[in-house]
Amino acid sequence: MGAPPPNGSLGPTESPPRPGERGCENGALMDSFGIFLQGLLGVVAFSTLMLKRFREPKHERRPWRIWFLDTSKQAIGMLFIHFANVYLSDLTEEDPCSLYLINFLLDATLGMLLIYAGIRAVSSIVEWQQWESLRFGEYGDPLQCSAWVGQCALYIMIMTFEKTIIIIVLLIPQWKEVALLNPIENPQLELAIVMLIVPFFVNALMFWVVDNFLMKKGKTKAKLEEKEAGQDSRNGSKVRYRRAASHEESESEILISADDEMEESDAEEDLRRLTNLKSIKKKKHRFGLPV
Repeated sequence: MGAPPPNGSLGPTESPPRPGERGCENGALMDSFGIFLQGLLGVVAFSTLMLKRFREPKHERRPWRIWFLDTSKQAIGMLFIHFANVYLSDLTEEDPCSLYLINFLLDATLGMLLIYAGIRAVSSIVEWQQWESLRFGEYGDPLQCSAWVGQCALYIMIMTFEKTIIIIVLLIPQWKEVALLNPIENPQLELAIVMLIVPFFVNALMFWVVDNFLMKKGKTKAKLEEKEAGQDSRNGSKVRYRRAASHEESESEILISADDEMEESDAEEDLRRLTNLKSIKKKKHRFGLPV
């Protein structure tokens, strides 16, 4: 029998670490530490949306109920993307943390463009078909849950389309070589960077931008003026604008209603009649006729 290996040497069942060995193992994304990081990221991301609401101008700020309906659609879509990334990252023998980070960054770049294009395309179809309950950010008055469900289903369809394109892009073999470029050996440090630190900054930007896509768009002043002018031209009335008397008024020009215009026209007509009546009396008095 040979002598036992000296202290500090490798036993017969141990092997030296391979160069470039990954620090994050399969299942690490869904262990207790990974779930804790994901929950913390969710709280931080939702806080970003709350900060965005308070940054909105007071006269445009959404009520809490409308804000919750808008952000809940985004939360459901992001949860769908997140767990799809977690599932896809564990399908191969590569470093799941590196694969998750690649998925996430593709979602934040190429995926953002796809989401924008999808929302624009769907919104155009909704406007063409006049499906008022499916307009993003509009839920009726009073609020209708069916409108939220329909908009949420449309958004999940858009996210499914986006994730399908990202999966096709990930089939390019060069992405596996990118996943091997992992300089971090500590698995918990790598998990914290991949699941919390990097997503914190990127998600803050993504949530802010996508919320602008999904919220109700305020109509511009030009569109309002065009609409009002069209309605008044059909009604045969005129519309005028005057400059605001003080900076406290929300618009630089205030609409003068058709009723005010009619009142001014009536006053001018009365004044004209009174002037004509005086001129007639003067003529009669000049010719000695009874007034």
